[in-house]
Amino acid sequence: MKNVLCIILGGGRGRRLYPLTKYRCKPAIPLAGKYRLIDIPISNCINSGFNKIYVLTQFNSESLNKHINRSYKMDVFSKGFVEIIAAEQTMDNTDWFQGTADAVRRCLKHFNDPAIEYIFVLGGDHLYSMDLSVVLKEHVQKKSDVTILCNPIKDDDFSEFGIMGIDEKGRINQFIEKPKDVSRISSFYVLIDKKKCFLASMGIYLFNKQILEKILLENKKTDFGREIIPDSLSKYMINSFIYKGYWRDIGTLKTFYDENISLTQPNPPLDIFNEQWPFFSRSRFLPPARIDKSILENTLIGDGAILSGVKIKNSIIGLRSVIKSGTEIENSIIMGCDFYENQMAEKLPTIGIGKNCVIKKAIIDKNVRIGDNVKIINKDGIKDYEEKSYCIKDGIVIIMKNAVIASNTQI
Repeated sequence: MKNVLCIILGGGRGRRLYPLTKYRCKPAIPLAGKYRLIDIPISNCINSGFNKIYVLTQFNSESLNKHINRSYKMDVFSKGFVEIIAAEQTMDNTDWFQGTADAVRRCLKHFNDPAIEYIFVLGGDHLYSMDLSVVLKEHVQKKSDVTILCNPIKDDDFSEFGIMGIDEKGRINQFIEKPKDVSRISSFYVLIDKKKCFLASMGIYLFNKQILEKILLENKKTDFGREIIPDSLSKYMINSFIYKGYWRDIGTLKTFYDENISLTQPNPPLDIFNEQWPFFSRSRFLPPARIDKSILENTLIGDGAILSGVKIKNSIIGLRSVIKSGTEIENSIIMGCDFYENQMAEKLPTIGIGKNCVIKKAIIDKNVRIGDNVKIINKDGIKDYEEKSYCIKDGIVIIMKNAVIASNTQI
């Protein structure tokens, strides 16, 4: 595995995940009460035996940089690393990264280790659990120049992904990024487990290093899915690798909300309790959660949470969350806090969630102060709305990071 380098893309502005991306990039968004999205691809790489990892960052990257620097410390004798490469201005180029391919092209000079023969390019905002060494093995066996990982999807999801057409040997012969009309891809249907479906690009590519360098130096376009891959189909051996397991692109608030809530169920689609395939994150050395006289159902609780006399159902309670008596929470994500409040803030509710609150179908971002008797229930069923301290997207109420919600407020 010493000849493999993994490059994880830190993501763009993440407009569809606003306001969660107001202060952080997509891969830095908290996940499942304990992790961040970036922990998923990094953990998959490490579990697969690939420990040379670069993360390319650009927008709102401070939180992500801090998390990676504090989380991933490799043994000095392993020669492994997880390192940040930030977008940089040079004498030759003063622009920021213009797309996925442009980001990798601009960083090629940093991938000059002669021992590296293969390069994985992965997204930083996907949920899945996968042994990437199996992909490498098939890539070598087929003598591929490029392998694109793909996932079977339902017919009505085709416009959200790059859709691939393959021949009987699995070679990709057509690739259309986010087609708007199904007629353009009507010939792309494949049979997977006796069901007709489309093959969606997972945003994970495996390149022979020399081929990647050649492609990016010959083709100056900026995006892999929309431009580079379609232009390269006739020039190189580009094969598919069909992954039938769970995989989700966390591209929208609704997807983020739905997939987080799914993790609270008895048989979640992503097994975060698998000791053979752990997901890594920062070791915070927090105390265990403290729960007093509370009723919990299908709930994940992060370290250091303090729950007193509450009712919680189908929800995620993040690190250091403080929730006071009489509060009811249902189908919600509470991201927690970065610190405990040791001194009362003047004329403000204490950090956390106060007494006798009702919170349903909501995302409460970090370090929020919610007073007593607050109702966050979207009573009128509003689909989209925005205020200074909160917004509603797809019917989900999102309380913004560091917001203050006064006592007796109704949202």
